Amino acid sequence: MNQATFSFSAELNDFLPAWQRGKVIHCEFQGNPSVKHLIESLGVPHTEVGCILVNGVERDFSYWVQDGDCIEVYPLENSGREAPDGNPSERHSAVRFILDNHLGRLATYLRMLGIDALYRNDYQDEELARLAEAEQRILLTRDRRLLMRSRVRRGYWVRAKVPRQQLIEILQRFDLAGSIGPFQRCIRCNALLQPIAKEKILDRLEPLTKKYYNEFHICPRCHQIYWKGSHYERMQDFIRQVLAHVQDGKNHESVRLDEMNEET
Repeated sequence: MNQATFSFSAELNDFLPAWQRGKVIHCEFQGNPSVKHLIESLGVPHTEVGCILVNGVERDFSYWVQDGDCIEVYPLENSGREAPDGNPSERHSAVRFILDNHLGRLATYLRMLGIDALYRNDYQDEELARLAEAEQRILLTRDRRLLMRSRVRRGYWVRAKVPRQQLIEILQRFDLAGSIGPFQRCIRCNALLQPIAKEKILDRLEPLTKKYYNEFHICPRCHQIYWKGSHYERMQDFIRQVLAHVQDGKNHESVRLDEMNEET
């Protein structure tokens, strides 16, 4: 039986059992499997990996592990990059996401901030992987096995469980706070909103809405109408609080995982 040693750095330890975190792991294997296969067999999705050193030399996922190899695995410095699969890494100017079926509230929050967030509550895993690849979207999920699919080039395992904290986590992780554009997308279907004259939608408005509001937007896809009603100020307060937490996170060390899973 062959053996290699693995060391995982920083947040990659989130994927390991508590007794393996921060320690050298002795991994036994037969033949010459790829380093990608062994990394994922230990629980770390390839989408979270930024650099692999084998005996001090940088390698990509296609490297065939040899008996006695010493392997160090490091996380992505920014998650807008692609994993080291042999192709040049690049940072995409417009970050676009696709979210799995369990992150519906997070998708709504991202859309509220104007961030492109594709979501349906009936996506199958294969469809998520296909769309992420075809549309060059970053797959957000809490299912680490989904991130191990070979078609998923860019993805991120969301650590937090509470939607509000998930939003803060994503804004921090992808450095998005400075590029948001609130109230530009339909929170139902993700399409960009368009202004519409009040006269064209009078038959769809309630009497008090007709009386007190004059500025309206409509979704060209699902035809949902939006205006700055009483909910608008609450949403603005929510956004201000979230951005304050994001800024606070930049000025302090990263929030511990258990803290991120508590609503504040």
